[in-house]
Amino acid sequence: MADFTQIRRSEHLPTRIAAEIGREIADGSIAPGQKLPTEHILAQTFGVSRSVVREAIAHLRNEGLVETRQGVGAFATELAQRQSLHIEAGPPEDKEAFRDLFQVRFALETEAAGLAALHHSREDLARLDEILAQMTGAEKWGEHGVVADLAFHRAVAAATHNEYFQQFVGFITERTHVAINAARAAAILEEIVEVTIAEHVAIRDAIATGEPAAAKTAMKRHLNGAARRLNLELEMS
Repeated sequence: MADFTQIRRSEHLPTRIAAEIGREIADGSIAPGQKLPTEHILAQTFGVSRSVVREAIAHLRNEGLVETRQGVGAFATELAQRQSLHIEAGPPEDKEAFRDLFQVRFALETEAAGLAALHHSREDLARLDEILAQMTGAEKWGEHGVVADLAFHRAVAAATHNEYFQQFVGFITERTHVAINAARAAAILEEIVEVTIAEHVAIRDAIATGEPAAAKTAMKRHLNGAARRLNLELEMS
């Protein structure tokens, strides 16, 4: 097994774990085609929850470094199959770059919500409900609340049943999330947690109606609200 080390709790855990595993894949410690350790083993190794590990694996999948096989596990992709999208991430204080990336997120996730309203399954709604329960139970929007927030947006993309939306939304939300964490650290969390959860509930309920316009409107309201809380001017409607 690769020689992983525990991640400091102050770091954005899924991103840091993905980077650690990605380095092992890049230097050949995890060979192409090799199966990664199970979620349980990785969680114990890094000293985090399994939900954090799942988000890290999703990040690596979006980067094209791993593939997941249902009921089997995650594997490092073969070299010839690796296709990855790379955006150079600026520092969290680079507000202009962060705004530009958030605008891309706005466009992608708005359309994803509309498609999710058309194509979601009962299982997709159950997954959204499961994540909302995790968000509601996350004390003061700590590690688990942040991970659940990211998982919710991935689940909306998954409900489109369009693999490209899943890949691009997952990639963009991961890139914006680090900067969001930095901005939230300076905010009064109690003032934003309740309204943030309510916005996510509205998205879920709009998707459940099967009406794309309602789902897109709910997502727009959430992302516009999130932008305002981060002092961003999106210049989008």
